Amino acid sequence: MSADWRALYPFEGKFFTQRHGVKQHYLDEGQGECVLMVHGNPSWSFYYRNLVKALAPSHRVIVPDHVGMGLSDKPDDAHYRYTLQSRLDDLSRLMDHAAPTGPVNLIVHDWGGAIGLGWALKELPRIKRIVLLNTAGFLKPTGKAMPWQLKLGRDSLVGAFLIRALNAFADGATRVGTVRRLDKATRAGLNAPYNSWRNRIATLRFVQDIPLNESDPAFAALKAIDDNLYRLADVPSIACWGMRDFVFDHFFLDEFVRRWPKLQAHRFEDAGHYVLEDKPEEIAQLVKAHLAR
Repeated sequence: MSADWRALYPFEGKFFTQRHGVKQHYLDEGQGECVLMVHGNPSWSFYYRNLVKALAPSHRVIVPDHVGMGLSDKPDDAHYRYTLQSRLDDLSRLMDHAAPTGPVNLIVHDWGGAIGLGWALKELPRIKRIVLLNTAGFLKPTGKAMPWQLKLGRDSLVGAFLIRALNAFADGATRVGTVRRLDKATRAGLNAPYNSWRNRIATLRFVQDIPLNESDPAFAALKAIDDNLYRLADVPSIACWGMRDFVFDHFFLDEFVRRWPKLQAHRFEDAGHYVLEDKPEEIAQLVKAHLAR
């Protein structure tokens, strides 16, 4: 692990043992009211590093790395079932261990929306505020086409090979996920956990788990979140959205706005999927103001 990216991530993480002895890494920084940040694919807690630094002086910040990602263990398919329900169960067990009581402010990105919002629906009285960052908590919106890049990885052996052998998904995201060009240290940090065929299993399985039909393993879990998302509509929420994201684009933001009429949406026309990389200072200020209300 290169020292240049480690300087950007000056945290001493903790580990929680999930089922079958699988160790899940998470950050637990600062003191005060809890802020839970849930990442997606193919990022990890490194993605939230600047927001952790901004909030830790006034809040307790918990940031898990999903199993198979970041600094967590990366078990094979025989020792872990890589699907949405496993992610929901993992987050519930981790939070029961790390922060079983008290209010929680939730920040979600990408797949972290389904995972974090699914957990929030079970913990509704505790959820104080929500921040959405280019994410979803529902089935694919009407009118949104499946991007060919995801379809290739989800449904073809060629796509699976490119993700496992060449790190096409994680490295590709560092190239097309932002509007500004990322520096070498940041790119190295985002890619660091995914340095071998074995260590790229979760980035592929997340893509393959995208639910489009009732027969897909994650469909029922996501449909349950979709059906109950209205229960979070009165939680004070903001969205910070990179409008040049070709996956979680305006269709997804529009769907959140439709479902949560009180949502305050902040649109960044010159930001992409990794909106925290494009707009770190602006979003930190918006989040701090949201938490202070």
